[in-house]
Amino acid sequence: MGNYIPSTQEERAEMLKAVGVGSFDELYAVVPPDMKVDKLNIPDGKSELEVSEIIRGLAAKNKVYGSIFRGAGAYNHYIPSIVKSVTGKEEFLTAYTPYQAEISQGILQSIFEYQTMICELTDMDVSNASVYDGASAAAEAVAMCNTRKRKKAVISGAANPMVIQTILTYCEGSDTETVVVPAKNGKTDLEALKEAMDEKTAGVFVQQPSYFGQIEDAEAIGAAAHEAGAKYIMGIYPIAGAVLKSPRECGADVVTGEGQPLGMSLAFGGPYLGFMACTHDMMRQLPGRIVGETTDVDYNRAYVLTLQAREQHIRREKASSNICSNQALCAMTAAVYMTTMGTTGMKQTAGLCYSKAHYAAEQISKIAGFELVNDGDFFNEFVTKTPCAADVVLKKLADADILGGYPVEEGILWCVTEMNSKAQIDALTTVLKEVRA
Repeated sequence: MGNYIPSTQEERAEMLKAVGVGSFDELYAVVPPDMKVDKLNIPDGKSELEVSEIIRGLAAKNKVYGSIFRGAGAYNHYIPSIVKSVTGKEEFLTAYTPYQAEISQGILQSIFEYQTMICELTDMDVSNASVYDGASAAAEAVAMCNTRKRKKAVISGAANPMVIQTILTYCEGSDTETVVVPAKNGKTDLEALKEAMDEKTAGVFVQQPSYFGQIEDAEAIGAAAHEAGAKYIMGIYPIAGAVLKSPRECGADVVTGEGQPLGMSLAFGGPYLGFMACTHDMMRQLPGRIVGETTDVDYNRAYVLTLQAREQHIRREKASSNICSNQALCAMTAAVYMTTMGTTGMKQTAGLCYSKAHYAAEQISKIAGFELVNDGDFFNEFVTKTPCAADVVLKKLADADILGGYPVEEGILWCVTEMNSKAQIDALTTVLKEVRA
């Protein structure tokens, strides 16, 4: 950033006093000592050039793999150069929507465009200004569905375990009853899901595709949820959303997901963004902010915060959400990515993911000991057995400059995107054959 004026020592001392601590060490007392670093091990008296070389040497310790076959919630997709070129401009480098919102027309417009594209992707009526990540979006969606008479969430065990855990954590804090229905063959067990629902069920959460890559019968699940009088929440992988049946077609009331595949690099796990969209009937329950388009006194196009049903604007004890900010820069990144790709580009990317994953699954499953675990159709992730411990397989792959799949109970969860060439897939299978030998 060009101009950045940090707070003064006096201002920092005043802030520490306001929160009741005397120093920054006291503020971070809950952080384990072995996780703290006082300073980088750089000798005194070094020039800027020498310091730069030392830092590059430290950064070189990070392993960057030549090919990646791991997903499980964070995905390696191609990011067109224009995405970072636009979002890297100094005037956009903020993660926050200002409270004096109407004077920040550029930021508001970027959020409005983002919301519009999320609605087009999900086929929903309304989208908010994004939340922290896909897991918190799912948890917020569950809270949206609660009513006075219904305060129970039924969650598919075929969803991402970290998403499930986040939902459970939120529900514990709000005294919401939860039932996690175990997965069956890598997908939601529909009959068990129906049995878990009753007159207290407010919302049903299902991930499409499932954590194991399987394509769910989302329409049947939605019908079952509505038959029980519950709201239907679909967590989607946005790239798959470009080609699979839309959440609206499947009967979804609320749609959530992790926006990282929409132009954000893996970046050691963040920052990402969670997207949320819903039907018009659920709009008043949507947390965060909604940016709308209007006209000013001169009839020029203008943008405003249309709805702000947030805890900072009402009594905290009445709040249904703890969302205090939005991922504006990440949301803008997603908007620029989707604009660049367009409908055709998004569908082409999804098609490449699907076809390459099926080629990889076919080749891997031919190797004895690496048979497919589930026989249903899948998008770009699939699980195979392993003839030995998964750690042994992954170590062998790492030695060959390949980041293998993610170890799960049944074996290894593999992921293939448009970034994986046929040569990379063939190199992967060659190493797996060596493991088997």
